[in-house]
Amino acid sequence: MSAHANLWLYFVVVFGIIALPGLDMAFVMGSAVLGGRRAGLAAVAGIVCGGVCHLAMSALGVAALLRLWPALFNAMLGSGALYTAWIGWCILRAGGGFVQHLPGKACGMGATFRRGLVTSLLNPKAYLFMLAIFPQFLRPGPEPLWTQAALLGAITALTQAGIYGALAWLGGGAGRWLEVRPGAATLLARAMGVLLIVLAALSAAQLVRNLL
Repeated sequence: MSAHANLWLYFVVVFGIIALPGLDMAFVMGSAVLGGRRAGLAAVAGIVCGGVCHLAMSALGVAALLRLWPALFNAMLGSGALYTAWIGWCILRAGGGFVQHLPGKACGMGATFRRGLVTSLLNPKAYLFMLAIFPQFLRPGPEPLWTQAALLGAITALTQAGIYGALAWLGGGAGRWLEVRPGAATLLARAMGVLLIVLAALSAAQLVRNLL
């Protein structure tokens, strides 16, 4: 396979994985709906930076370490599940008030960016991707592996920014619509909280399977 075809195939695979609903997507949509487009885009920036960190850690061998030491991966899986469940519970407990009466510090760009970064870093699917899929697209040859990895990482980051950025833009528009519909805002906030808790439960179930 030519290098050009290899890059296109990687893009198709990455696009399909990112487009699947998951923790990162739920966090972006929740941030955009509850905090507006700026909050949604801040969440996207945090998740993209987290993806860059995944790439750097993989290059440093952390992904291989996670594979060789399952206990470390299980600890990360459990931490991610707890963090996701905590965010979901906070949204559920606040209900519709979470949309209109969030403290400024909680919905600030910096706080949302940091939450997006932590969400990405604690997402076990990202590490599975770096272990199982990413290395398959690195080809030995005249081009150094680090330049290949950087190019693949750029494709990943741009794809995340495109898909999640579009969701943040759409979600921000929905947030303004919900401002004048408190009943719908309450329902949506609770649905998002339940979704995050369900995602946390799925991660916890995977952790139990790993331990048994």
